Amino acid sequence: MSALADPTRRAVITALADGPLPVSALASDHDMALPSFLKHIANLERAGLLTSQKTGRVRTCHLQPGGLRPVQDWLAREERRWAGGLDRLAAHLDAIQKGPKQ
Repeated sequence: MSALADPTRRAVITALADGPLPVSALASDHDMALPSFLKHIANLERAGLLTSQKTGRVRTCHLQPGGLRPVQDWLAREERRWAGGLDRLAAHLDAIQKGPKQ
């Protein structure tokens, strides 16, 4: 998921894990102009990772945990694939360490 490729967007997701926050609070941790930061928020919204709600002049962001499901599924598949490869590597190294069969 390309939305999580950027460290700023990953930091936003991490910050929202503890609950909703206004954009101003999220942006204060990043050294960029607000319009640039809002592009990151829009990217995360398009990816389904967060929603935002405007009340008066305050836009509050809410994490959408279901949006992380594709990432979790991909990670689980990769973990199974790597675990199998690492098990085979461990068996091979063990065989080398024990030496040739007699």
